[in-house]
Amino acid sequence: MTEAGGGDVGSTRQKAIDALCEHFANDALSVEEFERRVEKAHKAESLDELKALLSDLPSGDLPVRKEDVQTTAVQRPQASVPASRVKERAFQVALLGGTERKGRWIPARQNYAFSVMGGVSLDFREALLPPGETEVWIFTAMGGAEIIVPPGLPVECDGMAILGGWEHREDATMSDDPNAPLLRIRGLALMGGVEVTTRFPGETNREAKRRRKFERKEKKRQKRLGDGS
Repeated sequence: MTEAGGGDVGSTRQKAIDALCEHFANDALSVEEFERRVEKAHKAESLDELKALLSDLPSGDLPVRKEDVQTTAVQRPQASVPASRVKERAFQVALLGGTERKGRWIPARQNYAFSVMGGVSLDFREALLPPGETEVWIFTAMGGAEIIVPPGLPVECDGMAILGGWEHREDATMSDDPNAPLLRIRGLALMGGVEVTTRFPGETNREAKRRRKFERKEKKRQKRLGDGS
């Protein structure tokens, strides 16, 4: 479908949906508003209808290229601080309580997290990562540990759970650049649990699950359209 003087509506529709996904991930849209606009985007028959879905959002218009939106969504984190500013070791301890690191913090080269009948949360989404490997060692007994990473950050997990659980979903590929940040997680969960999740900054766990569910549906829809062409 093509609108005179405006370009192809089908390709622009996908650009608009990608842009809505990005705004949803950045907390500019609620779940209900995001789903409503995506539904309208699928039904839109003109470029003006698609542009209207973005007119009140921070960008104010459609992205120039689809590739720009995809690159922003899965951009690989770059080293943010020189190695000279990074401590060699750091410790987080939760005993019958909880401890949390989030925001713009500088992880050490080796980070040790201990949780006994408590909880530890390490949020790396806005962390200033050094070049190369950052190690996280976890021990939790009758407690839990949550590690949140941004999309595009390579993560390697090697953990053991005894009467507990260890959950990690791979979301990023490895890089050939030796200076690119890499998070390596090791540890033991004894009658407790460790969860490594991938979320955009500001995105809640519930919103991340809804986003991933939508992305899976959208991939299946695009595949069906491709098979039918």
